Amino acid sequence: MKRLTKWRLVSLFAIMTLILSGCGEPFLSALRPAGEVAQEQYELMLLSTTIMVSVILVVTIIFIYVVIRFRRKKGEENKIPKQIEGSHKLEVIWTVIPILLLLVLAFPTVALTFKQADVSPMDKLNEDGTRDALVVNVRANLYWWEFEYPDHGVMTGQELVVPTDEKVYFNLISSDIKHSFWIPAAGGKLDTNVENVNQFYLIFDDDKANEAGNLFYGKCAELCGPSHALMDFKVKAVSRDKFDKWIADMEGAGEPEPETELAQAGEEIFNQSCIGCHAVTPQDPKPAEARLGPNLATFGERSRIAGILEHNEEELRDWLKDPETHKPGNLMTGKYPELKDNELDALVEYLMGLKVEK
Repeated sequence: MKRLTKWRLVSLFAIMTLILSGCGEPFLSALRPAGEVAQEQYELMLLSTTIMVSVILVVTIIFIYVVIRFRRKKGEENKIPKQIEGSHKLEVIWTVIPILLLLVLAFPTVALTFKQADVSPMDKLNEDGTRDALVVNVRANLYWWEFEYPDHGVMTGQELVVPTDEKVYFNLISSDIKHSFWIPAAGGKLDTNVENVNQFYLIFDDDKANEAGNLFYGKCAELCGPSHALMDFKVKAVSRDKFDKWIADMEGAGEPEPETELAQAGEEIFNQSCIGCHAVTPQDPKPAEARLGPNLATFGERSRIAGILEHNEEELRDWLKDPETHKPGNLMTGKYPELKDNELDALVEYLMGLKVEK
């Protein structure tokens, strides 16, 4: 009965593993690449996995053969087999083969590492001081992300917008502790540190972006506190024409103008309680040290609230009431007075109306 119970548990866990392996949305995994960088890294993973599995299979086959071929037979318990000390042929074989396998893995690994580490176009300036490469400054914070487009003078929070089918270069830095910038479908993670800037590039495939609904998932991949698992962001990958239009809208955006009396009342509350940490225009002149909260210029167009909640008025109201419940350890908790229901309604109306795209 005990053996039967154990086998039932093993079967149950096996079935659960198969079921869970099919969960989730498309392009949430590094095993489903959606760009050149991710595809190259995926192929390298396949190569290394193939080599490792092949070695395991060969060793297993040899092990089984030895166990069967040289097992002790009945009636020969006291017989001592012929002792053979060393074999130069075998020693050469099991020394040369691992070296060859390491070389097969090392050459493409080193070549790919140097290729993907080339960020020299970031430093190439034209005669007018502009550059052809698209550069995004990424700043990680507890527990949110800021994205700045230095050549265009605009920034946004929690949602990164990039063009497809071209290299997008990133400067990565942290404003507090170590985090890690990771878009699984686009490429491997890279740490964001306080003391230095890390650089790399990614490419987002247009066909895969369309298949994913032009929205990819990003997150922090370095344990950074109680809400590490909730430090998410979204990536909108669009065609170059749509990206240029978005940049133009962001560059031309001015101060928001509330359209309703309720939104106007919400603007007053915002200016009294929130403006010290949040900006409502894409052009935020404050230095990085003074940008304590995400830029809210495009808040009404986002797909998520705080990176994790559904984008609707009810979820926003819950977030404003008690952000600590949704993101423990966040720096917004306790930074503004408790709001009455009518004040929450006004603030929600104002925030939901913050839009840039025309």
